Amino acid sequence: MEFESQKQGNSTVIKVTGRMDAVTAPEFEEKSGEIMEAGNTDFIVDFGSLEYISSAGLRSVLSVAKKLKAKQGGIRFCNLDGMVQEVFSVSGFSSMFPIFDTLEDALAEG
Repeated sequence: MEFESQKQGNSTVIKVTGRMDAVTAPEFEEKSGEIMEAGNTDFIVDFGSLEYISSAGLRSVLSVAKKLKAKQGGIRFCNLDGMVQEVFSVSGFSSMFPIFDTLEDALAEG
């Protein structure tokens, strides 16, 4: 898994590439936590290059979302495709979190 982040306006855009599974999900939580500690609490997660997400990945997403909420922040997602979109739908995450077709749409909601 590759994790890139950059500030765009008031939001921090996090681009995740590869696979988010039991091995890589803790890295997502750790790096997201570092961004929160720096005072950034408005996340847009771009999953356009994410090939696979496991239940461990979903747990990490939920953990990060709860931490953001506790800090009066939020998380939204964009560019979900294929299997990742299906997993979000089946797991109920599609109804729990704002999901946008494009990064531009997600940024416009910020």
